[in-house]
Amino acid sequence: MDFNLKGKVAIVGGGSKGLGRASAQVLAEEGAKVAICARTLADLETAASEIRESTGSEVFVFAGDLDKPETIEDLVAQTVGHFGRLDVLVNNSGGPPLARAATATEEQWATSVQRSLLFFARMCRAGIPHMREQGGGRIINILASTVYQPIDNLALSGATRMGVVSYAKSLSDEIGKDGILVNNICPGALLSERMLANTQNRADAQGITLEEALQGRANETSVGRVGDPVELANLVAFLASDKSSYITGTTMLVDGGMVRSVLS
Repeated sequence: MDFNLKGKVAIVGGGSKGLGRASAQVLAEEGAKVAICARTLADLETAASEIRESTGSEVFVFAGDLDKPETIEDLVAQTVGHFGRLDVLVNNSGGPPLARAATATEEQWATSVQRSLLFFARMCRAGIPHMREQGGGRIINILASTVYQPIDNLALSGATRMGVVSYAKSLSDEIGKDGILVNNICPGALLSERMLANTQNRADAQGITLEEALQGRANETSVGRVGDPVELANLVAFLASDKSSYITGTTMLVDGGMVRSVLS
């Protein structure tokens, strides 16, 4: 399927690695120009070079800490200044600290609220005026399966990201008639750096190897395997395209059937 993204401009948070890197790659393969942001410039330059070489698409690099509102404002302003427009926001941030509900500290809560709740509102607030100017756009929030069911030691993920689900629903009502669609994607066991780190933590707690813990994650899914970040990125590209023109305010799982909820 041709998603007809040629000439569109997308900002991808956390674009140097993992789910963000895969999303930037697939959007570029579909013809989009992409701006990728992360903290480490060297990692961004490596990712940008690989995307340019493999797709021929233009990639703009912006190094900065997306926990800071001024970084987000600068990212959006520089992207629009460079490309002249903004069509797609892929709001993907670093995950909140590992913590349990009963013992999470004030510092862990503060980091989680900044990174896993306010980040999404700030990206949207900065990007929406540019989308309105050109008559439409797409906002895609990358959340987590903790929206649907708790995961051990990830209490703050569910607590903050549920707020994003509510925020995105309200936002979709406010800007739908401007041609701007808002949707959330919740990854499950996809093989990213963060997932590996969380799984290593689980392995250490259980006294097993990382390989054994990964097999345990695979066994939790309906399909019996851990997913590839590209499998989420393909949905990102669809939601970024005109093919998704009647989908907004939704939250979708990419989890291989890991979440057991009947209503999801």
